[in-house]
Amino acid sequence: MNKENIEAIIRKATVCRLGMLDGDTPYIVPLCFGYRDNTLYFHGSMKSRKIELIQKHPKVCFEFDILAEPLSATDPCDWDMRYQSVVGFGIACVVEAIAEKRQALEIITAQYAEGSHSFTEPQLKATAVIKVAIGVMTGKQSGFDPQ
Repeated sequence: MNKENIEAIIRKATVCRLGMLDGDTPYIVPLCFGYRDNTLYFHGSMKSRKIELIQKHPKVCFEFDILAEPLSATDPCDWDMRYQSVVGFGIACVVEAIAEKRQALEIITAQYAEGSHSFTEPQLKATAVIKVAIGVMTGKQSGFDPQ
């Protein structure tokens, strides 16, 4: 799947699942997100498990899926799934600079609402922002007519 199709799936998605490593155990969490220029942004509490994990081990993976629904058949062994998905890998960091946090929160907000939004300095200082520089991402779909 080409980058244009992958980005179309991301634009339609409402949740991104971020996978991290907690020692030798995988940890995944569904998050609101923003995407721009091959970079993902997430927000959350300054003191959270995901922040701690990213600071210890910045390599992450992520997943988006849309239009997921089962395709039934008479024989359950012939059932299939209709979906479009994106899976990728990247390097995460916690954003510290206020101006970069503001821009990231604007990108996140734009994923869900039109128009511009403002953030106060206290809001920016109280909010953690995670930035993921995407290294690789791939897209896949099933149950759709070839384009």
